[in-house]
Amino acid sequence: MKQKKQFTAIAQREDDWYVALCPELDIASQGKTIEEARDNLVEAVELFFETASASEIKKFLV
Repeated sequence: MKQKKQFTAIAQREDDWYVALCPELDIASQGKTIEEARDNLVEAVELFFETASASEIKKFLV
């Protein structure tokens, strides 16, 4: 069974870019629009969970 967990996303504008950060996982991404930054952050978080070892994931979820 898949578990769902919600994470925080913080976005802020930096010059011509938006930077989105997930502080719980210390993952960030960017985009030209806030939507693009959010979508890129979601992709980065998904990639983390696809490639991280179980021990890496566990330390963020406790």
